[in-house]
Amino acid sequence: MTQIRSLFATRLYQARLSADGAIDPSELEASCLSIAEDDEAGQDWCEANGYPGYTSYASLTDLPWRFPIFKAVEEALDAHVAAFADDLQFDLNDRPLKLENLWINILPEGGTHASHIHPHSVISGTTYVAMPEGASALKLEDPRLPMMMAAPTRRKGCREELKSFVYVAPAVGDVLLWESWLRHEVPMNMSEEERISVSFNYAWG
Repeated sequence: MTQIRSLFATRLYQARLSADGAIDPSELEASCLSIAEDDEAGQDWCEANGYPGYTSYASLTDLPWRFPIFKAVEEALDAHVAAFADDLQFDLNDRPLKLENLWINILPEGGTHASHIHPHSVISGTTYVAMPEGASALKLEDPRLPMMMAAPTRRKGCREELKSFVYVAPAVGDVLLWESWLRHEVPMNMSEEERISVSFNYAWG
C-alpha cells in the first residue's frame, strides 16, 4: 500500500490579540505614533542605519514598563505564546517562555524589511496595528529552500505546505507567531499610508 506523509511541520499561529476587546487598536496606534515622534534616539538610529520609517528596536527596550497599553499587550502575548508552545509540544520543564524584547515598526510607503530570522529566540511574532489597503503582507520562506539544490519549481497553485513562499495578510488586531528560525520578510509597502506593527521575541531559560 502506498503511503505519503508530511513530515517536519512548520507551524504558524494566527489569532486576535485581544479577543475580548480589552486592547483598543486605535489607542495602540496612537501610542505607537506618539512614541515614534518623541524617540529621538530611535530616529537617529534609523537614519544612521538607513532603516525605512521608524523602529524602536535599538532605542526602547522597556515599552511594557513605560506604557500601560504595552503592558496589556505583553499580558495578551504571554497567553498566546503559551498556547503556541503547547501546540508545538515543547518540553519547557516548568520554565515558561518569557518576553525578551518588544518593539514598534512604522513602515512608510516604499519601505521594506529584508529577509531575516531571529537568532537566540524560541518564538517570534508580530501584532498588527495599522494595515491600510495596499500594505504588504508577511512573506514566509520554506526553511528547506537552501537544501533543495536541483529541485524543480512547484506547479502554480500547488498545496500551501509545498510552496517555497507563503504570504499572510493579517488584519488589524491579529497576532502571528512562528518559531524564530523561520525566515521572513516584509515586501514593499505599496500603500501611501504607514504600515504599523509591534514585533517581539520570546526566549527560554
